[in-house]
Amino acid sequence: MSEPLAYPPPSYIDPHSLMQIKSFELRAKSVVEGFFTGLHRSPYHGFSVEFTEYRQYSSGDDLRYLDWKLFARSDRYYIKRFEDETNLRCHILVDNSRSMSFGSLGYTKEDYAKTLAATLAYFLTTQRDAVGLLRFSEGVDEFIPARYRVGQLRRILVSLENSTAGTSSGILPALEEAAERVRKRGLFVILSDFLTDVDELQSRLGYLRSGGNEVAVFQLLDPAEVNFDFDAPAMFQDAETGREIYIDPKSARDQYQKKLHDHLRNVEEICERLGIHVSRLTTDMPLENALLTFLQTRLRVTQTRRQ
Repeated sequence: MSEPLAYPPPSYIDPHSLMQIKSFELRAKSVVEGFFTGLHRSPYHGFSVEFTEYRQYSSGDDLRYLDWKLFARSDRYYIKRFEDETNLRCHILVDNSRSMSFGSLGYTKEDYAKTLAATLAYFLTTQRDAVGLLRFSEGVDEFIPARYRVGQLRRILVSLENSTAGTSSGILPALEEAAERVRKRGLFVILSDFLTDVDELQSRLGYLRSGGNEVAVFQLLDPAEVNFDFDAPAMFQDAETGREIYIDPKSARDQYQKKLHDHLRNVEEICERLGIHVSRLTTDMPLENALLTFLQTRLRVTQTRRQ
């Protein structure tokens, strides 16, 4: 699992302020533009160029395609990328189940997930990549096949704006259906709290991973879920089943955190066995962190393929 950034540039946007923007497109644009502004001011300067029209020179590349003008400006060797290198087919899977409706910060995990989905879709579209969307709760609620064409981003954003939380988690059947619907090899990005039974998770993720597909997981949790920093005894409701139970947080905190830790570790181990990158984010973290993690993961995959 990736560690939190040690150097957050000052342009990073506080999630609470970001969620005050009504338009998902403006949220996404703010994150992407702020991210690249901060990137140029940070130790990661020059990182973004590898995700536009160039990639860094590797031993064995044809020297005829070196960009000497770019070398003069950056003192680094870059190769002009070809069309078959730049085209990515990505499907973003967004969990809209009832557990995602929880939020202690003035917005919910669902709000955060949809904003992250919009950000990734916006970024991929600017890179001329094909992007699609699959929303799920009890099952698949809506499926938009990955395309790169006029109107595709707008269609995805409208879907995210119109989505509502379901009644229970259907992540396992959704993963299976996604693998069945998407026949062309590509990347699946899953945005979920993964607060579900993990017994069958490995087989379903393995099914999605089969056929050479890449899978990236973002596990999204509210800080209150992680810290369980409630004080007074109260009735708590299971977000998936609706069952209510009276709990004294002080006496239950240790047991709760142990069970949560075990569950999170199980998810990590399943992903590690399948070669899936998993990143855990709490909803108080700037979304630029997630975008940087996404780019770093893509860069590692690209570099591995060249070796």
